[in-house]
Amino acid sequence: MKICVVGAGAIGGYLAVKLALAGHKVSVVARGNHLAAIRQKGLRLVNRDSRAELRVQNILASDRMADLGPQDCILLALKAHQIAAVAADLRALYGPATPVVTLQNGIPWWYFHRHGGPLAGTRLESVDPGGLIGAQLEPARILGCVVYKGAEVIEPGVIRHTKTAGDKFPLGELDGSETPRIRAISEALEGAGVRAPVIPDIRPEKWFKLWGNLAWNPICALTHAHALEVYQSPEASRLSLIMMREAQAIAEKLGIRFRGTPEDRIQRIHEIGPTRPSMLQDTEAGRPLEVDALVGAVVELAGLTDTPAPHVEAVYACAKLLNGVVAGRRVRIVPQPLD
Repeated sequence: MKICVVGAGAIGGYLAVKLALAGHKVSVVARGNHLAAIRQKGLRLVNRDSRAELRVQNILASDRMADLGPQDCILLALKAHQIAAVAADLRALYGPATPVVTLQNGIPWWYFHRHGGPLAGTRLESVDPGGLIGAQLEPARILGCVVYKGAEVIEPGVIRHTKTAGDKFPLGELDGSETPRIRAISEALEGAGVRAPVIPDIRPEKWFKLWGNLAWNPICALTHAHALEVYQSPEASRLSLIMMREAQAIAEKLGIRFRGTPEDRIQRIHEIGPTRPSMLQDTEAGRPLEVDALVGAVVELAGLTDTPAPHVEAVYACAKLLNGVVAGRRVRIVPQPLD
């Protein structure tokens, strides 16, 4: 299969290596020093202890999608707030029926596409400001995916990832159907050693993943604590649970039924350990934060469903301000040890 990974960062780079080593014709879209390193040395995966594990060399890489041509499948691995800027460029990768697998965390811009019910077709301003993404990426191409995998770029061309029993990439058509294209993509990923089950309803899985991201990402970014430290703090852990319950009330008004409880979900921190969530990584690297997809969209949905969410709103206000400082001042915020 001819596969282009758009956004060969932590998760995209991980998938690119696994699929290329499985024999697929993989190309990647990257930029800056990361792109230069991929072109010179390829992509390398290392484990939590930074020992080399896997490397793929001579991978086709560019910062221009027009260089890569039509694909059988696109893995869209950019952060949610980066998509609008490249949505029109994705057309250079389209064949007549090329699917786009969306790997973003949080509430996606396509949430109400092919949804049914009174909110069908509703555009979420928090994740698709002005409708730029929806105007360029037609719903028929979109496949949903939920990422249960920890990874980060530790230097250009090198991705460190963690392995847990929960690693998987569930896939789903937006209308819940099981189609030949989603089975083919699932089989390609499974053949590369990546668990990718096809599930009948992708939206509850999105909310289940969001349960953790909603709380851990902004709290970790604001405090510079890792996820396990949030769990170990009684006050921060209590705040996380309250935010999860507020999100659950919103989701249930949209017809979502969760498996387990917020308490069950927060226990997963023991599986993943002292993970540094993506929003914390971005704060310390001086990159814009995924604050709207992970938190702002929940606030918007609270308004659409007339559901109180005061704790989510308060954390969103603080995280939004943090993003303004990082992006507006072009600074990174990194704790410095005392002498």
